[in-house]
Amino acid sequence: MKINILKNVLNESIQHVSKAISSRTTIPILGGIKLDVNHQGLTLTASDTDISIQSFIPIEDDNRTIVQVEQPGSVVLPAKFFVEIIKKLPSQDIQMEVKENFQTFISSGATEIQIVGLDPEEFPVLPEIDGNQTISLPGVLLKNMIRQTGFSISTHETTPILTGVLWNLEDNQLKFTATDRHRLATRSANLEGSSDVKFSNIVIAGKTLSELSKIVPDQNTLVDIVVADNQVLFKIDRVLFYSRILDGIYPDTSRIIPTNYKTELILDTKKLSESIDRAYLLSREEKTNIVRLQTLEDGGIEISSSSSELGKVREELNVIDFKGEPLRISFNSKYMLDVLKVVESEQLMIAFTGIMSPIILKPVDDSQSLYVILPYRTTN
Repeated sequence: MKINILKNVLNESIQHVSKAISSRTTIPILGGIKLDVNHQGLTLTASDTDISIQSFIPIEDDNRTIVQVEQPGSVVLPAKFFVEIIKKLPSQDIQMEVKENFQTFISSGATEIQIVGLDPEEFPVLPEIDGNQTISLPGVLLKNMIRQTGFSISTHETTPILTGVLWNLEDNQLKFTATDRHRLATRSANLEGSSDVKFSNIVIAGKTLSELSKIVPDQNTLVDIVVADNQVLFKIDRVLFYSRILDGIYPDTSRIIPTNYKTELILDTKKLSESIDRAYLLSREEKTNIVRLQTLEDGGIEISSSSSELGKVREELNVIDFKGEPLRISFNSKYMLDVLKVVESEQLMIAFTGIMSPIILKPVDDSQSLYVILPYRTTN
């Protein structure tokens, strides 16, 4: 293998695929990035068995030569060193050549580097995925759906299925659900032209979706998503992102979402967020994160928290609309703030069915999102 390649293009592809490298792998070959060169261009691949990422660099792009291939071939290079050294090379032009026993020589400007490569035949083969179950959605929408649900996944490996986000698609409606048993987030989107595609109980690890989100461009680039039995493939421009589907059955969360409410409040999202953030400062010191909300006789609400060492904070907020019974409730302010960070609506509806029933949060001008927080039982 022998090529000349532009540094910035190679570096961009390396940054994409390196997201699949695990620092804890016990299999040496998985600590590397595989390079495959043919007369169409260079393909980089990395994998940690849960996710695999492949990035293709063509010979030419926009009438600009990117890769000059003198000799096709393959090699696996240790990712930790390869990722760092390419970024630090002095020249925009890089020459790479693989010789006997996968000894790889990289030169750029006056810099020459020799790396001990590995046999590409030992690198795992990427899964073959049937393209029958394929949907497309704008990258911006996919990133938003991940952002607006991923914070609610469980971080406890004792229940692996809850460390992922549930995907369901039926009647052109794609729905994401995430819960850690203390809170829940759902986000839906209508997809055109997907009426013949249907799937359920597709659970993708939250950490995987977080890495995927970093690769998806902010522009409205379409992302093609192919769903198979135990793998999902995301196609983003010239990047292929493979993810394993988590094993197990996701719990039925529909039963914990009430449909009738005893109390409904509509509040200014920004003012509520700022108020709870101030109350959180004291509740955090108490290591409970507990903040209290109670309705007032004049139709407003009171937000309060206390710390045995620091004192108390109490604040009154005006309510845009108030229906139903008076209420006093305690909740985890960190969970509430996590929701408020992703709500894009200026107004938020908070609904209650009782003191120890789930707290429902709905953005007023967004019917596609819903959040649930379980309250705390307190003695005062």
